[in-house]
Amino acid sequence: MDESRSKTLERSVDDPNRRYLQPEIETMPRAQLRALQEQRLLEMVPAAYELSPFYRELWSAAGVHPGQVRTYDDFIELIPTFSKDDLRAYRDRTGDPFAGLLQVPSSALTSIMSTSGTTGAPELIPEIWDSAPPLPACSGRDLWEVGVRPGDRILVPGGAFRGFFDTFFQEMGLVPIYVDSWIGHGAEVLDALRRFKPTYLQLIMPTVLELERIASSEQLREAFSSLKGAAFAGQPLGAALATRVRDEWGVELFMYSSAGDTGTAWECREHDGYHLWEDLVLPENLSTESDRAVGDGEIGELVATDLDNRAAPLIRFRSGDLVRFNRDVCGCGRTHTRQWLIGRAGDETVVEGKPVVLSEVWKAIESQQETLDGMFQIIRESRVASRLSLRVGYQPTDQLDLDDLTGRLQRAVETRVGVVPEIQLVPVDDLLSRSSSVAKFPRVVKA
Repeated sequence: MDESRSKTLERSVDDPNRRYLQPEIETMPRAQLRALQEQRLLEMVPAAYELSPFYRELWSAAGVHPGQVRTYDDFIELIPTFSKDDLRAYRDRTGDPFAGLLQVPSSALTSIMSTSGTTGAPELIPEIWDSAPPLPACSGRDLWEVGVRPGDRILVPGGAFRGFFDTFFQEMGLVPIYVDSWIGHGAEVLDALRRFKPTYLQLIMPTVLELERIASSEQLREAFSSLKGAAFAGQPLGAALATRVRDEWGVELFMYSSAGDTGTAWECREHDGYHLWEDLVLPENLSTESDRAVGDGEIGELVATDLDNRAAPLIRFRSGDLVRFNRDVCGCGRTHTRQWLIGRAGDETVVEGKPVVLSEVWKAIESQQETLDGMFQIIRESRVASRLSLRVGYQPTDQLDLDDLTGRLQRAVETRVGVVPEIQLVPVDDLLSRSSSVAKFPRVVKA
């Protein structure tokens, strides 16, 4: 974790009433942000070439030497992009578990975490930190925006996925309460909410589904009354379920997503896009077919460069996330780029010559009361398929006619996407149990 961020956390008790945790950075003019990025890039490139066998091989093959990179524009023009497939190929070829990215001796590492593994084998994330791990610490500004302050109790799922959070919470002066929020533990979550009255709750999909299941017999709005906000990450909530959480349960939801495996990007109180902290990551939005930059408002692929990773930075990493950007000053006053996550590259399925996108299937699935949760998967072997095969999770109820539900779903999907699907209905808990990731639910699978 970089020293300036550590000191910021340590002095976060100075003025708990201020809007921003780091006002000088969060509202930094874009020209200054660009200068800061350039400084960090020019330090990073020579080190990566010297210490990382992956980058040395990749850049040499592209005819690039660090001495050619003298400006920000040189970096954008000369340094090649790469994808997760390139890392996997390097790892398979060399046997290096870090895929040639590690730039320090393994003995210098503080911890080794991993990505979610939603789209394949998890990628290792080696970390070096002094007081708090970098991945959790990058969300300090966002938790402050939610309203979390030193001394607050917060309710979070147990586990060490993608970062050890305890030291970070301690640095912010927070009291974490860990609960098992997986399938079957909704009552324990509600008990902890009522007993400890936390100001913040980290939600994951199984928690939301559990609470929805017991909502009719519990006073959820009362249980959530102590919260200043709740965060949700992973696959986005469908519109129907998000509306229920906000309007019926009375919870202000702050969605967040990955910043191309370099950190996270959160909504602010404006709920108008997710902020990418550009002193920590250089975000680009490029065409999926080339390295051409697309304009604000256009859909492209998020390409991310770590600016604060001393162990194994990702440099012009093609994340596979389809996004839109807006670089205008947000209504909250922050100047950093905002992104909207549209989906994953490759998630589109072509059936009978018709493109089928997840968002349209999602709307059809959540149009039926029994499948309001919007839990479904497209089953396919390749992007082009002879039929649209769906696995759909439903909430079991007495006297539910599965044949009738199948027919209604088929008609709803046909109306939305123009293709009659094959539908396999499974209880939603069974569907969730098939997920290999505790944080994300894969929407496109092979079986």
